[in-house]
Amino acid sequence: MATRTRRPERRDNPLSRERIVEAAIGLLDAAGEGGLTFRALAEHLATGPGAIYWHVANKGELLAAATDAVIADALAADASADAATPRQALDAVAVGLYEAIDEHPWLAAQLASQFARSPGGSVAPRIFESIGSKLDALGAPREAQFVATSVLMHYILGAAGQNAENGLSARSLPPGTDRIGFLDSASSAWKNLDPGEYPFATAIADELRDHDDRAQFLDGIALIVAGITGIDG
Repeated sequence: MATRTRRPERRDNPLSRERIVEAAIGLLDAAGEGGLTFRALAEHLATGPGAIYWHVANKGELLAAATDAVIADALAADASADAATPRQALDAVAVGLYEAIDEHPWLAAQLASQFARSPGGSVAPRIFESIGSKLDALGAPREAQFVATSVLMHYILGAAGQNAENGLSARSLPPGTDRIGFLDSASSAWKNLDPGEYPFATAIADELRDHDDRAQFLDGIALIVAGITGIDG
């Protein structure tokens, strides 16, 4: 009895680098870097690994492309912020990066890796330009702009990365534990510290419980900008 050869499924959208990167981002969001393999990617795209290798040489290149795509989207608001004040535009950049790292928890580690291994790639100068140009427009002293931009960039990425890590850790908490309950427990623990040894921690324990992450993040931006330029808000 003759067997029929199964024809490959017809794809409405031809395979492209953009489709591969988009699928890679989805796999990274779902399972982290460990979940991104060329086999999983090929299954997701209903194609063979060889077709993917035609567009992307290796996993390192794929991770770099995924990181670049997410950062480009995160900073897209910067391109439409011409009518905003430099201060508002800076907040838009900061919030765009904060939200991108919150939405894609794998991103913080990839940014750190790319800054260390490929500072000449597209990601580092894109972020540096987006932040530095706003500080320049705000009147930051020219001789201090490199250091000021570095400080602000590390604050934004560090705070956003910590927020993303907090979100991941929250998934392992016992069922029914919410953010308020978790912070209330931490606040109580700080209050019970020896005030002679921890005078500051015990004094601000209530603020630990009541703080809003997003508001605190933006307050930090304002504090840094005020220190750099002498401009409040």
